[in-house]
Amino acid sequence: MKTSQKIQALAVVAILSLFAGVSSAQQPASAATVSGKNSIETVKASQVSGNLVVRVTLKEPLGAQVGSFSVSNPSRVAIDFPGTLNGTGRTAISLNEGDLRSANLVQVADRTRLVLNLARTLSYSTSIEGRDLVITLAAATAKSPEATTTARFAEQQGGPDAHKVRDVNFRRGKDGEGRVVVDLSDANTGIDIRQQGGNLVVEFLKTALPDNLRRSLDVTDFATPVNTVVTTQNGTAVRMVISPKGLWEHNAYQTDSQFVIEVKAVKEDPNKLVQGSGRTPKYAGEKLSLNFQNIDVRSVLQVIADFTNFNIITSDSVSGALTLRLKDVPWDQALEIILQAKGLDMRKNGNVIWIAPRDELAAREKLELDSKAQIADLEPLRTENFQINYHKATAIFDFLTKKENTMLSKRGVVIVDERSNKLFVTDVAARLEELRRIIGEIDVPVKQVLIEAQIVEASDSFARNLGVRLSFLGLLGNTYNGLPKTTVGAGIGSTSYQAGIVETKPNFLTDGQAVNLPAPAIAGKAAGQISSILYNAAGTRYLGLEISALEADGRGKIVSRPRVMTSDQMEALIEQGVELPYQLATSSGATAVSFRKANLSLKVKPQVTPDGRIALTVDVNKDSPNTLLSTSSGIAIDTKHVSTQVLVENGGTVVLGGIYQQDTKNITNKIPLLGDLPILGYLFRENERSDTKTELLVFITPRILTEQTALR
Repeated sequence: MKTSQKIQALAVVAILSLFAGVSSAQQPASAATVSGKNSIETVKASQVSGNLVVRVTLKEPLGAQVGSFSVSNPSRVAIDFPGTLNGTGRTAISLNEGDLRSANLVQVADRTRLVLNLARTLSYSTSIEGRDLVITLAAATAKSPEATTTARFAEQQGGPDAHKVRDVNFRRGKDGEGRVVVDLSDANTGIDIRQQGGNLVVEFLKTALPDNLRRSLDVTDFATPVNTVVTTQNGTAVRMVISPKGLWEHNAYQTDSQFVIEVKAVKEDPNKLVQGSGRTPKYAGEKLSLNFQNIDVRSVLQVIADFTNFNIITSDSVSGALTLRLKDVPWDQALEIILQAKGLDMRKNGNVIWIAPRDELAAREKLELDSKAQIADLEPLRTENFQINYHKATAIFDFLTKKENTMLSKRGVVIVDERSNKLFVTDVAARLEELRRIIGEIDVPVKQVLIEAQIVEASDSFARNLGVRLSFLGLLGNTYNGLPKTTVGAGIGSTSYQAGIVETKPNFLTDGQAVNLPAPAIAGKAAGQISSILYNAAGTRYLGLEISALEADGRGKIVSRPRVMTSDQMEALIEQGVELPYQLATSSGATAVSFRKANLSLKVKPQVTPDGRIALTVDVNKDSPNTLLSTSSGIAIDTKHVSTQVLVENGGTVVLGGIYQQDTKNITNKIPLLGDLPILGYLFRENERSDTKTELLVFITPRILTEQTALR
């Protein structure tokens, strides 16, 4: 009996540590550390007019009301003192006044929590009287036995309808949790939270609710644990009932006038003793302390069963004694330590835990598996047909008939009908059900993807040519019919004209050329010319000058937009162009004509990722014939090719690649020495200048098509 009482006392300390969020082994700060901060000096209790009154005396008066909350199982009232230290020098104070058993003070940094340990649930109120915080405890009104916890965020300040709810919204968190966001008129609204049955009830005390917010929100489509959120006016309070589904846990917090309550799903682990969100690495049970000398293992397991309210069944082969001292250890960790120390193991089924030696459990499970295997060998066979809608039945048939496949039992048989695209499977009921589930997951419509490519070729060219021709001509002798009989040229390529044989007039620029550096043509276009002739008074000496110049400026853009639609993970190809012939030598020495494609082609294979993006394997080819580089064997082909793998957002555009080229030329032809003269040197030289820029960019845009988009 004494041992049981000691365990219960230790369990109370462990529960206190759990609610306080720290170990009860923490000690209060020394007197030196409390200097300059408020501190709790005394905690006293008394009965006044049938109520319990707890008076907490502080070093300095409180500036504002403190936060508090209560727990009904076990019955506790917790008061938080921010910016306050524990100046009593004790962590546990025995009060023993009515239903009030004791008080615990736990300090973390400059924050202290006072926990009142009650024998039964009592309602409470707080008030400030000078340096004292007065806590009045009264008998609680009858509540539903399903209500388990109540958390109070703030005490109500002001009269009825002093506060209002301005808006209620629902959002889905990034981890799939349901988030109810309540916009309040001010931050002093009193809020109570409690779990009632399978619902979560939130009450905003002395708060008004506008008529447009008195509604029921069906939030099933958000894919969160919350099904509905019902907000109503209940007297002077606003009641919000949140209806979750499955296993869940909640978390609430308030920032200024915005109150947020989150409901998160908890995935049940049948082998885990305590279900929770996994905030702790492995253990999440309430803390307890155990100190035994040579105690029977069965007795320790009984203590843990009483502490956790779990049903524990112990095998007859469990025996022996142990000595242990555990302080502030989660009970599930303590149970695991005890089992490991004695070579035991456990199996959990609901709230029943079966404990036995490891070998015994392993032998029992092996026997169960053998029995199930024998039953499967004797179980009657059933035949079912599976209509395959979007897959090929032969592909599934090949998968099921592989030797390494374990989908069918050793007695299972599968037959495929290619005409109707059906599978006929004969097997036991369990395997047929599993096969139906798998086929339902893989036999789904294939997503369609539209891939659009854009190939942009831009060019910018500039050319300027400048040239000159200079000639000198001298005439000798008489003239015939106004024409010279003899012409003597003083330059390159002079011509003599015999008397009486004159067919054309002399050309002063070509018959006596001294400098012949005209501007060359650009793209087949001849240069423009300006010519002039100087001669003496007798008309016997002539100086001819011709200046030729040509400038070309061009800009061009070629845009190609191939696009193709294909299924997920299916390669598609679209191309357009010509096939050019060329000569090919054969092994016998003869020549044969072959063809090579000069096409614009897009080859792509998309893969839709689970998060809605698209992984693309892309091959883009842009070929064009180059007639300027034709040979006796055929015409040359200009090739532009991009092959890559990219990950693109649905409907997003990405640049696969680009090629930028710039060709700059500056050519000067001149007569040595004379062409280098200042100013006059232009008469003895010819200049060619060109600057050509080309750029190639390849864009691609994939889109996942819905049924409506495909129809359009």
